[in-house]
Amino acid sequence: MKTKETSLFDKNTDSRWAIRPLVPREVYTDRQEHIDYLYNAALDAIGQRTMSTVLLGQRRMGKTEIFKRVVNQLFFEQDYRDPKAVVPVYYSFKDEPLDRWEFAIGYVENFLRWYAAFRLRDTSILYPDSVSRDGLSELIKSRLKVSEGLAGALNFMKFLQKKDVTTPEDKAMTLPRRVSDWDESTIVMFLDEFQNTRLPQYNFSIVGYMQEAVESPTCPHFVTGSAMSILAKEILGRGSLFGRFRSHPIEPMTNYWGARLAFNASRYHKSHIEEKMLTVLADRCGGNPFYITAVIQQAAEQGKPIVSEETLNEILAVDLSSGFIWAELNDQVTKWIERINEYGITKWVLYLSALEEGDRLDLDRIQKELAEREGKVVPMETIRNVLIKLSRGDLLQYMELGGWFRKIDDPILLEFLKVWGRIEVEGHDRARVQKELVRHYQTLDRRINDHLGYLAEVYMAQVLWNGQRKTLAGRFFHSNEDITLPWRFIYIKHRTRLGAAKEMEINVEAAAAKEHWICESKWWNGRKVGHVEVESLLRKAELLREAEGEGLETMMVWFFAHDGFTNKAEDLMKEKGVLWSVRKDLDNLLKIVSLRQLPDLAGE
Repeated sequence: MKTKETSLFDKNTDSRWAIRPLVPREVYTDRQEHIDYLYNAALDAIGQRTMSTVLLGQRRMGKTEIFKRVVNQLFFEQDYRDPKAVVPVYYSFKDEPLDRWEFAIGYVENFLRWYAAFRLRDTSILYPDSVSRDGLSELIKSRLKVSEGLAGALNFMKFLQKKDVTTPEDKAMTLPRRVSDWDESTIVMFLDEFQNTRLPQYNFSIVGYMQEAVESPTCPHFVTGSAMSILAKEILGRGSLFGRFRSHPIEPMTNYWGARLAFNASRYHKSHIEEKMLTVLADRCGGNPFYITAVIQQAAEQGKPIVSEETLNEILAVDLSSGFIWAELNDQVTKWIERINEYGITKWVLYLSALEEGDRLDLDRIQKELAEREGKVVPMETIRNVLIKLSRGDLLQYMELGGWFRKIDDPILLEFLKVWGRIEVEGHDRARVQKELVRHYQTLDRRINDHLGYLAEVYMAQVLWNGQRKTLAGRFFHSNEDITLPWRFIYIKHRTRLGAAKEMEINVEAAAAKEHWICESKWWNGRKVGHVEVESLLRKAELLREAEGEGLETMMVWFFAHDGFTNKAEDLMKEKGVLWSVRKDLDNLLKIVSLRQLPDLAGE
């Protein structure tokens, strides 16, 4: 989120790959921070300074792509002949039924393939169409110096194939640690789709045996998956693995980076989007990289340039009802419901929860709606059980301590569920639903009236994100003193409101414990900002100060005007200590924090 732009493509990590990334290098955006973190953590395991780590975030945030890029970087950027090099091993838990022997043999075979492939710098070993399972053992013995640990692993593979092992899943999970212990080497396990260890396809326990494996200082386990609730609450938040993992969260993209992704994707897919609409698209998609890319792909498929909110809404409506987003989310929802639909009402409960007006679900209303639509009163305990199971698939949120439920914080998923419910639950004709959705989206009011002003505020917010812990030259804020930004912003929000009135809207609000920032953006071409606008911003700052109370020590006020301020406005800002910047100042700040400068849209 706060990545340096200049570092995005410095390392061409997908030009050589042991496991192929799915997102093209030309499109991949804003995840270098997480790649660097995991890569450095893996190297730190050499000195036994790394704890097993979970990369935690909502679906389709790019977690698997991060793992693949880190694994490739470790595979190719180390000296594979160095006995101290970190051996990277990638494994994805299957979403298909397996018995304990199939799992154990597959897990161990995968480990041996990655170990041999790295030590020989030969990626063909990873694929069974190049090296068979039986041929793998002979290849290792003929081409590698077989250490004590590796010899033990080869013997263990034989025992597994003969089914001469007690609790094979236990011994398989701990094998990488045993090898690293025996050989005093460093191995890092990258385990993807980890939530599948908790699903019905495994009728045996894996997680229960993992405590010993993940506690190894020489063989840390990095895990991630697409069901955050299961990972955080059920697998790592309780039981034998509680406290064994450091959490590294991955959040939605900021609107700045979402806009950069939209720009990169539009060039790659040869579709046109107006630059002022890039940040609007990122905002509509909630910073989710999959949604952003899907809308761009749909625009390319339709041959329709995104030049306004109206065209964006139309393309989004098509994709929600029949395009890339529909296909992905329909698959996600359908698979999850198939697993948990023991009561026969799961689709209705999910659909009715999406129709809730507020964020908090009203279970009484859902019960009444079910009675009207299904002709029977469903016990409240049954509804609760269904909602809990839906929350495990990240389709809604279960506030476990309070015992209540709320909608998922995913605006596109919520819109999809309403469309999906009309088609799959109520049985309406898909073409008719799509037509009505497109027509409805075409009549929506603009969410952002001042596109250029919003564009500038997105850049201002990213300066704050990237500038954390930095001291920026005061001259770019027209301040006599340099400006030191906080060590960490807790949040930076766009378009918050202090009240119902439109004039109480804050363009950017940033909070850092005892320090608060309030920012305003005016992209007015050929017109300067006057003292009236400055006075309005000062009133908002004072109201925010009052709302924050005694805990607030510092209130920073920053005003950007593309074409500058009147003399009277400048005098007022000097008197009140308001920071202010014009186009040239903001471009310089962006350069200092390694970001792209404002686009040239003077003709707008």
